Amino acid sequence: MFRAHSSKSNPPKPLIIAHRGASFVAPENTLAAFARAFDDGADGIELDVWLARDGVPVVIHDATLRRTGRRKGQVSQMSSQELSEADIGSWFNQAHRKRSASEYAQQTVPTLDQVFQLTKNVSKPASPPVLYIELKTDGTSDGRELAQAVINLVDKHGLRNQVVIISFDLNTVAIIEQTDATVRTGALFAPETSTSSILGSRRRVALAVDCGAKEILLHRLLTTQRAVETALETGLDTVVWTVDHPAWVHRAKAWGIRALITNNPARLKTTTG
Repeated sequence: MFRAHSSKSNPPKPLIIAHRGASFVAPENTLAAFARAFDDGADGIELDVWLARDGVPVVIHDATLRRTGRRKGQVSQMSSQELSEADIGSWFNQAHRKRSASEYAQQTVPTLDQVFQLTKNVSKPASPPVLYIELKTDGTSDGRELAQAVINLVDKHGLRNQVVIISFDLNTVAIIEQTDATVRTGALFAPETSTSSILGSRRRVALAVDCGAKEILLHRLLTTQRAVETALETGLDTVVWTVDHPAWVHRAKAWGIRALITNNPARLKTTTG
């Protein structure tokens, strides 16, 4: 699934990856959002994973249920069963009434196992979807237990050739590399963090290489043609997040960007190359 770059005379269109699923039209990180992303033709999905209290990897962005669940609750302190009973879809209907749907109120925190099963059910042999899995930790552990739990599930479902495990915590990326160097990994960089905001593109690339990453995932505000060229020179594929404007598709082709992570995959998929 992880394709090599074509010649500059015929560069490939970038992969279109749905950010937390098709999160523009459905509640983020839910089975509904992931199913919609696949229906909209996304080449893959990006999702966030925490370890629940019972050691089960669950899919949710925040450390708490406050924003999407409208209730108290620390994800790492709740069991996967408790999280499976939390309504994390109604907030979307309230915040985006024109895009609301009654079935969204039935959405709960899915397990990573459920997302993998959904992915296998919709996969097409000719173009299996890519899954970008961001590991989330609260800083009280080094991410080793979560990383191993995710890798175990990847192997259980036979998705090793489709998965990229990513993190802002480069120590976690390095741990994955030390645990199993055959797992494809990516290093995330955002402009709002105190460290990455003062780093040049060469330094970011060096940090990604040092932790064993195969891909560098840059926020769009950090992405320049030179940054992409620097990454390619060291063998790193570049992924840009989060972009919703179709102009990025043409830019990605011209610069050699591997993938674009977007909230609205349907819009970017309709852009001609």
